[in-house]
Amino acid sequence: MQDLDRAIADIRAMRIHAAQATKFRGYGPLTVALTGGFAISAAWLQARYIAHPLAAIFAWLGLWTATAAVSVVAIGVEVFLRARRAHEGLADDMIQDAALQLLPASGAGVMLTLVVLRYAPAEIWMLPGLWQILFSLGIFSACRNLPAALNIVAFWYLGCGMACLAFGGGAHALSPWTMGAPFGLGEALAAILLAISARGEISDHDEN
Repeated sequence: MQDLDRAIADIRAMRIHAAQATKFRGYGPLTVALTGGFAISAAWLQARYIAHPLAAIFAWLGLWTATAAVSVVAIGVEVFLRARRAHEGLADDMIQDAALQLLPASGAGVMLTLVVLRYAPAEIWMLPGLWQILFSLGIFSACRNLPAALNIVAFWYLGCGMACLAFGGGAHALSPWTMGAPFGLGEALAAILLAISARGEISDHDEN
């Protein structure tokens, strides 16, 4: 039984190693672009219905939390379906590895939001910038299994987050476009780079 357990553990380790060394093809350009559209739509809704977000902070948080949740569900469904087609036997390991790469930044974002709400409500205007910085770190982590060009997207979010922290206070606090513009344009850029990468992979495959 020990030999069998050791063999199973070795096979499992090899599968994990193979998953970590394989380019992940679960993200589709159209769905990524759609999430950018969600961000633009949420920014429009905020501008239309939440004129003073600092005075309606839970409405503001609810809007952007719902937008993030819808985006995660949309991408999650596509990741599951695309990974099944692209990676076959490695699909479960690839999906799990992709999720684990993003989990630390996502968890930190949730906890940071709760801490700011509870202990530093006067600094809540910083949340858009902090979210974008954490999102950039998640992308940097995930890029080891994604096309290298997506590092550009990570730098985009990092730069936008820093800009929001530098210029997003005062009269501009929680402006709808401190979220809508970075995420709308960032996801559009990610979709373009994914599409270019996929086209390059198809061309290389045809040449071979």
